[in-house]
Amino acid sequence: MGIEIERKFLVKDDSWRAAVSRSMPMRQGYIRSPDVTIRVRIKGADAILTFKGATTGVTRGEWQWPIPLQDANELMEAFCGERIIEKVRHHVEVAGHVWVVDVFEGPHEGLVLAEIELESEDEDFVKPSWAGAEVSHDARYYNSNLAAPRSTSA
Repeated sequence: MGIEIERKFLVKDDSWRAAVSRSMPMRQGYIRSPDVTIRVRIKGADAILTFKGATTGVTRGEWQWPIPLQDANELMEAFCGERIIEKVRHHVEVAGHVWVVDVFEGPHEGLVLAEIELESEDEDFVKPSWAGAEVSHDARYYNSNLAAPRSTSA
C-alpha cells in the first residue's frame, strides 16, 4: 500500500512562477463511491487510475496504476459525468522539496493551490512566502469535492 502525506495551501501571489521547473495540463475525473476516492487522471499522453482511502490527519492510503489513455477517456465518459476538473500543474522546488502549484480552469478559474508531499506528518519543510493559509483539513479544497457538480438552486 502506498501512503500519501500531503499538506495543501492557498496561493497568495504569482511569485512562485519564476521558479517553475515544469508544467503539465491535467484532467481529472472522479467516480462516485462513498468509501473511497476513485480518480482517473490524464496528464499529457499518460493516464493513471487512483484509489485513495479516508484521510487521518494529513495521511491516507493511496493505490495507483498506469492505464491506457483510451481506457481513461472511456472511464471519464462512462462514469465521471460532470465530476471533472481541469488544471495546469506546475512543479516548484523550495529548499529541497518539490511543491506542486495547481492553477484551476473552468468553473474554478482563479483558484490556485499549492501542495507538498512529505515523508512523515511531522517532517520539517520551508513554507514559501507565496503559500498562504493552510487548507489541508478543509474539505472544500479536496479535488474530489471541487469536481462535484454544482447545484442550481432557484
